[in-house]
Amino acid sequence: MSASTDIIDSEPESWFHRNQQAIAPWLFLAPGILFFVVYVIAPVFQSFNLSLYEWDGLGQAEYIGMRNYEDLYYEWVDRDAFYTSLKNNLIWLVLYLLAIPAGLFIALLLNQTVFGIRLYKSLFFFPFVISQVVVGLVFTWFYDPTFGLLNQMLGVFGMGPINVLGNEHLVTYGIIAAGLWPQTAYCMILYLTGLNAVDPEQIEAGRLDGAKGIKMLWYIVLPQLRPATFIAFVVTIIGALRSFDLISVMTQGGPFGSSRVLAYYMFEVALSEYGFRMGYGAAIAVVLFMIMMCFITYFLWSMYREEKGH
Repeated sequence: MSASTDIIDSEPESWFHRNQQAIAPWLFLAPGILFFVVYVIAPVFQSFNLSLYEWDGLGQAEYIGMRNYEDLYYEWVDRDAFYTSLKNNLIWLVLYLLAIPAGLFIALLLNQTVFGIRLYKSLFFFPFVISQVVVGLVFTWFYDPTFGLLNQMLGVFGMGPINVLGNEHLVTYGIIAAGLWPQTAYCMILYLTGLNAVDPEQIEAGRLDGAKGIKMLWYIVLPQLRPATFIAFVVTIIGALRSFDLISVMTQGGPFGSSRVLAYYMFEVALSEYGFRMGYGAAIAVVLFMIMMCFITYFLWSMYREEKGH
């Protein structure tokens, strides 16, 4: 009996049995990876390929090489629609980053043990859960020059009505202010989560060393919030560069195209009044993608250098 048991125990294990702990995570990840490759990675390469063609979406695509990119360059030089869209995207990028310090400030205020703090957290969290379309409609009513709350408040101080969405010099800033409302709430959530993971021993050690206020925040709290800050930067940059919903709802690129951004201009060129220029729209998408990748690569490299330094 013991001899037969020894023979069974000595049988070689299969390759799957020996490596099942290493294989199991990949089996669970496989569906997600497949969807990511099919619906994210593959369309990126398709956009690169389509940008080399002239195509209206229905007929035969004609290979034209880099002509779409040449047209973009000449539009940028002549300060045409592409120049306006790119300039507005840069304005979005700079001002949208205000959501990060604003979210941190609110998170620090809400990270207190006071009565009713859950209610306050819910109120600040509310803008993040509502749709961008709803945000756009709310701020459209807020800016309305006839009955909007903004002009009602200005009237209290004896100031005349301001048509924010009808002024080509103010419209972009008005839409960005609308976008900052939910984006700040998102950054606040990230920092609240990060603050829950802050090491209390380091806080206590800092207090014993005399650190408090700004010094405590700068030297002890913020270094531990680095992962949350990285995610906040990446998500905010991507949100600023792919801004579309609010512009579509609030102004549709107006007045006179002054509030266009690259994502909305891509939609106009490829699927709207400009004649279904799919290749030209794909070229705009490629430019937008490269700008995003430059910023994200920079932050990834910065984090890698910091981690390597430690």
